[in-house]
Amino acid sequence: MEQQKAAFDRGMMPIVMAGGIILALAFGVRSIFGGVVEPLSESLFDGRIEIFSISIAIQNLVWGIAQPAFGAIADKFGDRRALWIGFVCYVLGMLICASGSTPFAQHLGAGVLVGMGVSGTAFGIVLAVVGRASPENKRNHYLGITSAIGSVGQVVMPLLASWLTEWLDWRLMLVVITAALLPMLVCIPQLRVASNSHLLSGNSAEVPVSIAVKSAFGHNSYLLLNMGFFVCGFHLAFITAHLPNYVQYFCVSSATADELRALGLQALALAGFANIFGTLIATRLGSLFPKPYVLASIYALRAVVIVIFISQPVTPTSLMIFALIMGVLWLSTVPLTSALVLTMFGSRSMGTLFGFVFLSHQLGSFFGVWLGGASFDRYASYDQVWYLSIFLGLISAIAHLFVIEKPAPEVLEKTA
Repeated sequence: MEQQKAAFDRGMMPIVMAGGIILALAFGVRSIFGGVVEPLSESLFDGRIEIFSISIAIQNLVWGIAQPAFGAIADKFGDRRALWIGFVCYVLGMLICASGSTPFAQHLGAGVLVGMGVSGTAFGIVLAVVGRASPENKRNHYLGITSAIGSVGQVVMPLLASWLTEWLDWRLMLVVITAALLPMLVCIPQLRVASNSHLLSGNSAEVPVSIAVKSAFGHNSYLLLNMGFFVCGFHLAFITAHLPNYVQYFCVSSATADELRALGLQALALAGFANIFGTLIATRLGSLFPKPYVLASIYALRAVVIVIFISQPVTPTSLMIFALIMGVLWLSTVPLTSALVLTMFGSRSMGTLFGFVFLSHQLGSFFGVWLGGASFDRYASYDQVWYLSIFLGLISAIAHLFVIEKPAPEVLEKTA
């Protein structure tokens, strides 16, 4: 049995690396849209940023709505089939965004198709594969490493985009960034889960998906996870989509508008870099302390960091400090939340149940992006959305204090 486990652990390396690279590309490419909002809006929509903000908001909403469907495809027909569908949608969406000139084209490309693409290639599917493949005693470890590798894309892609904008217009820049998705063609075939991998999980709560879904929506802790992840999506999407524009208009600096927007992209890259360490730290803390308490601390700290950031004049230095600290708190919620879903309901229904949690995350993302654009167009300010972000962070922190980290009672009854 020990030899079997050792061989099983060695087999995790290609799964973790391939999964991490797919996440890095999926999240890295979508993280560049904040640097496109202003030039695209100037070129196509007379400077009104709300139109393309709606496209990005649609992207986040579709990502969430499609996530349970992609999870169900993965659970029923195989993870790689879901990943291939996501890859095709992603590439088509990026190309339509780069070539489109109307609100409809941008809503379809950057919105619907990219949203479906991210849904099929991001956390909901990739972490489900890693969760199924991992032995239970090392599951948090592998989920954390995969998530940390995935953060690299959020470092590289915004920096690449900020460099490309100095040489190319926004359309050509999007075409070049789209080409960065092509390594997925090599990585997707590596995401194979051995048919007997669940034998090493030791999780007694392996129940049919239909029972797990019914149990989940009657389980208070699962509902609280959904509510908390709504806030995570609101924070991340608002900052990702609007930080470059916020820096361009409100940073105290003698730099040009283009330089300030590039500085905003560099801040997002720094956040992505810090997230690598933040994810690993949060995963470690989650193995030492109750995961709900770690999550509550992360959301409370986000609220505190935002309060400090907006209460002072925005300078290049304060921006980078904010990005560094917020980056530590960025996606550190994901491996902890996915691990809690696994603890409550087992790995068999992971794709579907984490898909519903991520739907809540993306509903939050939709409102974060849309309200940010609407607030700026109407009031020439983001203050209202910053204040709302603080309030939601505190609410989420309180909610996670009531999450119970153990298998759902309904699942235990079904497997008794």
